Amino acid sequence: MQATRRSLAFFRQFSSAANPKVFFDIGLGGKPVGRLVIELRADKVPKTAENFRQLCTGEAGIGKSGKPLHYKGSKFHRIIPNFMCQGGDFTAGNGTGGESIYGEKFADEAFVLKHQGPGVLSMANAGPNTNGSQFFLTTVDCPWLDKAHVVFGKVVEGLDVLDKMELQGSPSGATRVAVTIDDCGEIKA
Repeated sequence: MQATRRSLAFFRQFSSAANPKVFFDIGLGGKPVGRLVIELRADKVPKTAENFRQLCTGEAGIGKSGKPLHYKGSKFHRIIPNFMCQGGDFTAGNGTGGESIYGEKFADEAFVLKHQGPGVLSMANAGPNTNGSQFFLTTVDCPWLDKAHVVFGKVVEGLDVLDKMELQGSPSGATRVAVTIDDCGEIKA
């Protein structure tokens, strides 16, 4: 769970000035704890990256659910230490909902990136071709998820914040306190 175990070589394989970067301002129990900056791999999985980018900015407006297509104000509903932090259900808030900018669900784009190391951003799904708005951030290597979940980004700043989020989890995934996305958006170069 320490930021020091992050591999510089792994970070470099993700870094590209052309890829968009987004941010989450994270709250724990109603108190601000810090910012995650995430590089989206638009160079490898452009459709998946664009879905996430627009859900960070809220620019897609209102979805078919009648709710804003926006992560702002949503929570991480499932956090399992030494595994991952899952969020993105802005319609139901409990892991049963969510919606993509393309409609309810969209197909798996490509399985070219790996669940290698902490801070990897990947789509949560209910099986093949069921991507919506739910996502997770790994806290450890998760190679068993390769070829089943589309990796499309990496935390490039704020791994200490991810560590603090992970500490709020439990083996069941229930969180000790609310872990929220208090604000989010795109970082323009």
